[in-house]
Amino acid sequence: MAPGEADLAYHGAAVMADGRMRVWFVARNHGPEAVSDATVRLRWSVPLGVRQVLPEGCVRAGVRVVVCRTGELAADGLGERVELAVGLRGVPAEVGLELDTVWGGGAVDRNRGNDRQRVLVLDTGDTYYF
Repeated sequence: MAPGEADLAYHGAAVMADGRMRVWFVARNHGPEAVSDATVRLRWSVPLGVRQVLPEGCVRAGVRVVVCRTGELAADGLGERVELAVGLRGVPAEVGLELDTVWGGGAVDRNRGNDRQRVLVLDTGDTYYF
């Protein structure tokens, strides 16, 4: 049986102040078929602090990387909001954050452009949307 086809995308926001960053996002499957689960990778341009408290469904996967499950995504459906706060090493003035799909539940995603997001977040307390 051939794998189904999906079109995953991520939209959300990030805010940074005093060496801590909050990130929240929602996964969307533009379809045409449902996805049983997917995994999104969040990668920071600076190392994360040694100890992190991450929400259920998210795990640390490297010095600068966290991966999170999206859960089931219906065709043309939204996932649950994923929200996490991480401590960064030091107090950087700016940090790049990248999100992309690591695993799409076995579905084929022919439009990989919209499941890769990049945002530059400044240490201002302002919210940056992606």
